[in-house]
Amino acid sequence: MRAMPPAIRPDSAEPMAGHQAATLRVATYNIHKGVLGLGPRRRLEIHNLSLAVEQLDADIVCLQEVRKLNHREAAHFSRWPELPQADYLAPEGYEAIYRTNAYTRHGEHGNAMLSRWPVLSAGHEDMSDHRFEQRGLLHGVVSVHGQSVHVLVVHLGLIRASRVRQAAQLDQYIRREIPTEAPLIVAGDFNDWGERVHRHFERMGLQTCEPAAHPTFPARLPLVQLDYVYVRGLTPLRVVVPRGRAWWRMSDHLPLIAEFTLPQ
Repeated sequence: MRAMPPAIRPDSAEPMAGHQAATLRVATYNIHKGVLGLGPRRRLEIHNLSLAVEQLDADIVCLQEVRKLNHREAAHFSRWPELPQADYLAPEGYEAIYRTNAYTRHGEHGNAMLSRWPVLSAGHEDMSDHRFEQRGLLHGVVSVHGQSVHVLVVHLGLIRASRVRQAAQLDQYIRREIPTEAPLIVAGDFNDWGERVHRHFERMGLQTCEPAAHPTFPARLPLVQLDYVYVRGLTPLRVVVPRGRAWWRMSDHLPLIAEFTLPQ
């Protein structure tokens, strides 16, 4: 098992405030189902990913492409974890919630959220736009210093028109399910490096940490940003994307870490 880098901290001269009462640290990470490579050369990375998730030191970790089970991979890899991946990746003291987006011949996979704060509730909505892609959102409500913070973990489609329709569905879901005064986090893999979906989110009142791009894909030589953390009712502070060989060998995406202050 490869050694992991030290815990990732945002590039800032200020002391880290990740555990102070008013600061919330959120990470989003597409883990590529815990396996990288193709065919007989594919390698199991879920054990390294468990170390990586702990090193993120985030209050809330939003994960995409998380396997609940896969019979073929479990038979292929002798060290395949017995636990579902969300539970296996949760550091000590964290609560894990998972909802399935896609059912396949050999198993199922979806989105997950790991939280060091108490989880009050969890839900799911199907966001599949056509029969070739099964997509969904995970909705968790977390109690942070006595405040209910809503977290949506999403993984949008590969086709641009699908993403536009899914952004509209996300807008409708937020209007229907989340109080306007409640702090809201929308994080995940948006599969979009253009402006159309992001302009839609701006019209919804969602904002990101920084206007500058923070490339997350492909992990080995990141050229575009596909992974974002959007918020409403929180104040963005800073964002960082960890880099280095230890990171790009675990998934085709790099994780993105963002920090926010909670309303007083």
